[in-house]
Amino acid sequence: MTLNGLIMKIFYYILFSQIIGVFSQTYLPNWESLDQRPLPPWYDEAKIGIYVHWGVFSVPAYGTEWVWWLWKGQKEPGVVDFMEKNYKPGFTYADFGKMFTAELFAPDNWADLFNASGASDLIEFSRENPRFSSPKRNLSTKSRMK
Repeated sequence: MTLNGLIMKIFYYILFSQIIGVFSQTYLPNWESLDQRPLPPWYDEAKIGIYVHWGVFSVPAYGTEWVWWLWKGQKEPGVVDFMEKNYKPGFTYADFGKMFTAELFAPDNWADLFNASGASDLIEFSRENPRFSSPKRNLSTKSRMK
């Protein structure tokens, strides 16, 4: 057996023994029982994580990624007022796609900010909307490239 093979066997033994230990414990569907679960060290030691939502819904830079629903579905007064003041009548969600150019995106500045924050985790999430799909997906007739 090679050294690499031995190292891999030890790694898998440790990994699977940890997994089996976690999954062999039975928990009841209540907080007292669930609170007995051990936290993984990486989670317990993390100080902060950053979660970035970025997509065509970012174009108006107003509210949340739910801006379209808040405007058209829920008719939230502040959102309705903002959209009426900033977008022409008949504006559609797909119209945001033509405006999503990321021309001011400065990844080095973001990286510096995230690093300075001390964050241990960063998740970037470019969410798709059923009415607007990423270019290489066939979930919609609309995309940034069409």
